[in-house]
Amino acid sequence: MTAREPLARGSPPGVGRLRGAGGWMALGQGGGGAPCSGRWHAVALSACAVPFCSFSRSGLLAMGNLIKVLGKDLENCPHFFLDFENAQPTEAETAVWNQVNAVLEEAQTILAELQSYTGAGLEIREAIQNPNDLQLQEKAWNAVCPLVAKLKRFYEFSLRLENALRSLLEALTSPPYAPTQHLEREQALAKQFAEILHFTLSFDEFKMTNPAIQNDFSYYRRTLSRNRINNLQLEAESDVNNEMANRMSLFYAEATPMLKTLSNATTKFVSENKTLPIEDTTDCLSTMACVCRVMLETPEYRSRFTNTETLLFCMRVMVGVIILYDHVHPVGAFAKTSKIDMKGCIKVLKDQPSTSTEGLLNALRYTTRHLNDDTTSKQIRALLQ
Repeated sequence: MTAREPLARGSPPGVGRLRGAGGWMALGQGGGGAPCSGRWHAVALSACAVPFCSFSRSGLLAMGNLIKVLGKDLENCPHFFLDFENAQPTEAETAVWNQVNAVLEEAQTILAELQSYTGAGLEIREAIQNPNDLQLQEKAWNAVCPLVAKLKRFYEFSLRLENALRSLLEALTSPPYAPTQHLEREQALAKQFAEILHFTLSFDEFKMTNPAIQNDFSYYRRTLSRNRINNLQLEAESDVNNEMANRMSLFYAEATPMLKTLSNATTKFVSENKTLPIEDTTDCLSTMACVCRVMLETPEYRSRFTNTETLLFCMRVMVGVIILYDHVHPVGAFAKTSKIDMKGCIKVLKDQPSTSTEGLLNALRYTTRHLNDDTTSKQIRALLQ
């Protein structure tokens, strides 16, 4: 907030002082109160007012608007350090933390298996090119079945992750605390929320760059259909039957299946908790984005990270929560009414080495929902071009 009031008695006529985020600043006509050809001056408030810089009337108005914007940003954006490296659960957080931790312990294994997924492309091609060679058909089937079992584990993990997210949303949006208070008080849960977002972006990135997943699963489904027509029952079919295959097909058909899972889970959480305003959930997301941006652009906070990987983690979390917000909020993250400073977030990413952020910028370009809406400013679109 800004306020204007006269200076002490004896100050030059027309001189007042303006209070902004950085303290008091004196305003007046010319140094020492003398008219200065209609020019206005802002002078630092000290033992005696001295000229600081010269503004035209329009310049003074612009400065006032700037201070209003800065004041609003400081008021709306919380400034606190979210300890992604060392946050430990308090007694009040322990029950939810243990439940979510049991899921997250498996996340790294899932990512490692997905990253090393090579597929059965060679066996499938040979089987397709030689449809009458039963030996090659069996070889392809035996190569694909363990891979599909792995894809099933990935899908089932997404269901567990959905439940974990729901538990965190319940904890981080429950009254009487506001989202900012929750994130600051319950940092261990906020860290787990961040780890889910980090896993989600990583999983979807690996999936999008590995066409073998879709190819293997398509071959498996075609073989299942052919077997049903021929009244054949293969041993592996009992593990991934037609009903499970249908559900998995919907999951892997998404370009970003884990993000879709989180988006649907968050939307479902909002619709099922009708007494909880949707703003409580979306404010939790926008606050997390804001906290990550502030930590990334504030040297004091950045210096507290002991591991350079934490910076990348923080950037991925910021992008993940922006994308989730854009999918869940009715008007998205890019509209002027959004509570996320998209220009600031994009600038933070662009200030980093492109090798570590180009994938994140692409995620904002191609996996958000509202970027191309009419409500998105030309400046934001230009930043992401």
